[in-house]
Amino acid sequence: MKVVVVGSGYVGLVTGASLSDTGANVVCVDVDAAKIARLERGEMPIYEPGLEALVLRNVAKKRLRFTTDLTDALRDADVAFIAVGTPPGDDGSADLSQVLGVADSIGAALAQRPTNYLVVVTKSTVPVGTAINVAARLLASRNAHRQPDVDPSEFDVASNPEFLKEGAAIEDFARPDRIVIGVETERAQAVLERLYRPFLLNARPVMFMDIASAEITKYAANAMLALRISFMNTIASLCDAVGADVSLVRRGIGSDSRIGQSFLYAGPGYGGSCFPKDVRALHATAESFGIDFAMLREVEAVNERQKSVPVAKLRTLLEAHGSLDGITIAIWGLAFKPHTDDIRDAPALTVIRELVEAGATVRLYDPVARLPPGTFETVVVCRDPYAATDGADALVLLTEWPEFRNVDPALIRLRRPLIIDARNVLDTEALAEHGFTIGSIGRPTVMPL
Repeated sequence: MKVVVVGSGYVGLVTGASLSDTGANVVCVDVDAAKIARLERGEMPIYEPGLEALVLRNVAKKRLRFTTDLTDALRDADVAFIAVGTPPGDDGSADLSQVLGVADSIGAALAQRPTNYLVVVTKSTVPVGTAINVAARLLASRNAHRQPDVDPSEFDVASNPEFLKEGAAIEDFARPDRIVIGVETERAQAVLERLYRPFLLNARPVMFMDIASAEITKYAANAMLALRISFMNTIASLCDAVGADVSLVRRGIGSDSRIGQSFLYAGPGYGGSCFPKDVRALHATAESFGIDFAMLREVEAVNERQKSVPVAKLRTLLEAHGSLDGITIAIWGLAFKPHTDDIRDAPALTVIRELVEAGATVRLYDPVARLPPGTFETVVVCRDPYAATDGADALVLLTEWPEFRNVDPALIRLRRPLIIDARNVLDTEALAEHGFTIGSIGRPTVMPL
């Protein structure tokens, strides 16, 4: 099959490369000529484990290519995915300007290509009703650009939301929990069944449903996961207040099969490209239909408060010093989660900002993620985690990278033996044996042995 993916960011590039690996002929299109040039040179615009090898393999086999020419790419395509950004507007609703702009461009291309049938699929996370708007824009643009001597291509619109976890996206695409597809016609369903046939062979569930249900499913899934995180962070606050251990509480409630263990970990709050904007967008969508989804407002509020908890704990344990002004804090982890370089809405950004505003110097280490140049003047980027602790007054762990789980306490060179483990992953017993005090989220402070 011949597939076009419009948008070569995180979702589009993973989708295009993964589909080409099943034998489809894929063209990834982007208006950013510099990004396309980088991809053609084999340079990845994002960090995602396994992505570079996947792209290079399929480029070499001539199943995957990159271009800025959408009209040429669509000339004989069977499926076109729209995988561009839907950033939040001022009111939290999804900005669909890029999605609808792509629909206009696809419609113009449909008017110029020989009679054929195309399924246009929204892969971007979009609010309910977007497919209707996309179809209207496609039709209007196709008709506006129609040539007298050319029969324009027919099309259907479908919704196929992505459920990719950053840091595990390649595996998620190859072995998904489910594939959700919203369609209106049997013809569109047949085309997408053929495209996803390799996944059916592995008994992966493909769920066909109406388009509105598919559009809501993505937002509802992310909002539910965000709700679990904010719920557990509130439980962690209660545990701090009464001296309980949130890790034990998690085990106790997670053993209930109706609840399970996933997304029950206390920490400094969620971030990234999905949860923050999707929670806001679902809330805005509900409000537009007169539904007061008050629960989502509290999910957001809890999450924003939680990002300040590590600094609050640091202040409490450093109260003998009296102030953060003039001291140095080591930070391990910048990305919002491990195995990605994504720092969008990362809790670390809030922590660093609060420390800098309080007059502290920050020594930062992350294996992959980087701060944009000039973001914070008093942040020193270090080459390894132990170098970050050299001469620092305390250490704050904010991202649970695997390399932090089994650190050597003897190599941590803090002036004061104080650590805030905001992910509850460190070996507190080993650290306490080396004289460290360890504060956590929702767990009693561990004192030196």
